[in-house]
Amino acid sequence: MNIAVIGTGYVGITTAASLGEMGHRVIGVDIDTEKITKLSEGILPIYEPGVEPLIQQQLHEQTLSFTTSIQYAIEQSEIIFIAVGTPSLPDGQPNMTYVEDVAREIGKHVDSYRLVVNKSTVPVGTADRVKELIWQEVKARGKTVDVDVISNPEFLQEGKALQDARNPDRIVIGCQSEKARNMMTQLYEKVSAPIFFTSPRNAEMIKYASNAFLATKISFINEVARVCDKLQVNVSDVAKGMGMDQRIGPHFLQAGVGYGGSCFPKDVSALYSIGRQVQVEMSILRDVQDINNRQPYWLVEKMTEKMQGLRGKRIALLGLAFKPETDDIREAPSLKLIPLLLQAGALVLAYDPIVNMKVKDRFPDIILAQSAEYAIRYADAVLLCTEWEEFLKLDWKTVAKKMKGRHIFDARNVLPIRDLEEQGLIYWGVGRNGV
Repeated sequence: MNIAVIGTGYVGITTAASLGEMGHRVIGVDIDTEKITKLSEGILPIYEPGVEPLIQQQLHEQTLSFTTSIQYAIEQSEIIFIAVGTPSLPDGQPNMTYVEDVAREIGKHVDSYRLVVNKSTVPVGTADRVKELIWQEVKARGKTVDVDVISNPEFLQEGKALQDARNPDRIVIGCQSEKARNMMTQLYEKVSAPIFFTSPRNAEMIKYASNAFLATKISFINEVARVCDKLQVNVSDVAKGMGMDQRIGPHFLQAGVGYGGSCFPKDVSALYSIGRQVQVEMSILRDVQDINNRQPYWLVEKMTEKMQGLRGKRIALLGLAFKPETDDIREAPSLKLIPLLLQAGALVLAYDPIVNMKVKDRFPDIILAQSAEYAIRYADAVLLCTEWEEFLKLDWKTVAKKMKGRHIFDARNVLPIRDLEEQGLIYWGVGRNGV
């Protein structure tokens, strides 16, 4: 099938690559000329394992191309994916400007039946709104064109996006016409996953509710960790015991410094705002956000307590991305911790295997280390903020020799406590001390 994917951000580029791998011919569209030029050369604007070589292969095979011309992409395609951003407005609602602009552009150029697929995370009723905007533009041209607009939300995890696209838990499709249902069935015929057909409004809510629930699990276990810290209980064992219950499951019960990234903060905020619009106060989501916002403060308070103050202390902060295997720093916990550490008078040496100057530009007072070894040298404390594989494989005997101090703060609860303590290091985890 011939596909257009409008928007070449994280969702759009992964969608384009995965659809191309299924055997479809794909055109990626973006108004950013520089980005399209790089993509046409096989250079990815984001870091996502496996995606760049896949794009390069498809460019070579001429099954994937990129353009800034939305008109050309529409003319060449049977199915049009909308995969543009919906960032949060100050009141928490999603900014629908980019989605609505794309809908109007489709209406200006569509000349025969097209299936329009909302891949962006959008509020309930967006499929209807997009169809209305398309029709307005078609009508203004004096034309009559049949268009179906459906919802097909993405459930990709950054760092595992390609794996999730190849082997999804489920494919959710919100559509109302038999023609659209048949086309989407054909589109995903090579994917081995259950397809759940429902209404567009239901599909739109499924996306928000799914992310909000996962964020709720994270905030819940982080609050449990604070109690565990007071009672000398190991929250990792608590989470493991909880997760063995099939009704609960083990996923997203990892206590730490809180959730971040491009989805959870935005989607929790959006669903809470949507609830308020219909006079439903979703107090649980208000608390989820509050717990997440307070977690970095709690962690720095613990560091201050354990080290008897942070002023003049040299802190090696390992990991800047919000999670491993991505360069995404949107709502990253590191960006919340750095200003708190600086305000407390600490000297921060930060290192991440992928992220670099984006953080330095935001916080010029930090020292950006070129390696974990450099960051750790003469440090009074190490703060693990992102669980990159190279940090999990650190030689703690060497670390202990190079450090000035003894404190290791594990904000992800992933480090081997016994290995550290054998080297004379003082370990602190998030509610993980009752070992």
